Amino acid sequence: MSRIALVDDDRNILTSVSMTLEAEGFDVDTYNDGQAAYDAFSKKLPDMAVLDIKMPRMDGMDLLQRLRQRTSMPIIFLTSKDDEIDEVLGLRMGADDYVKKPFSQRLLVERIRALLRRQEALSGEGPEPEADQKVMVRGQLVMDPLRHAVKWKGRDVSLTVTEFLLLQALAQRPGFVKSRDQLMDVAYDDQVYVDDRTIDSHIKRLRKKMRAVDEDFAAIETLYGIGYRYNEE
Repeated sequence: MSRIALVDDDRNILTSVSMTLEAEGFDVDTYNDGQAAYDAFSKKLPDMAVLDIKMPRMDGMDLLQRLRQRTSMPIIFLTSKDDEIDEVLGLRMGADDYVKKPFSQRLLVERIRALLRRQEALSGEGPEPEADQKVMVRGQLVMDPLRHAVKWKGRDVSLTVTEFLLLQALAQRPGFVKSRDQLMDVAYDDQVYVDDRTIDSHIKRLRKKMRAVDEDFAAIETLYGIGYRYNEE
């Protein structure tokens, strides 16, 4: 049974969403500010976190930034309908997904289940591994899906679930272009709608992480108006 951390300063959301998640079979921990959540996470991490952005003491952005220094667990942001800048910034900082307020609780449950399924597949806890779960070597890149491990030129790179899946999809066929729609299919279930900006934000974050270990990293090429491709080095 997966444990979900719900962090929001709106008690109505904490109460209603936690009841919905518990009815769906999840264990739920609730926190009404980022600092309380961070203190709890320092002792034991949940399987996933759902974070509001605007909170007292420590907001969602600060909490995300601190969490990404120590974990790649799936994280979903809750954003206000007018906070487009926050959405993009959150994705670039390493959030896996976002849901706009006011939101359908059914949609949130679907997003949570989709991320957990992807996490399970990458960790090897699901069915017998298939070919795409084996260690993949593409030039300087080494990807081990079962361990959720990535190395570039022998150096470890920590990626979120979404970033890992996007890099894996691109690197599987070097030189072949993947459209944004194809990458959306890789990263998200069919019932979860995301726009082009979401994929672009994940790719920017992915490039930033790769360039943190190699400033000359240029293996992911953008073909404007078409998509992305991986060029083996």
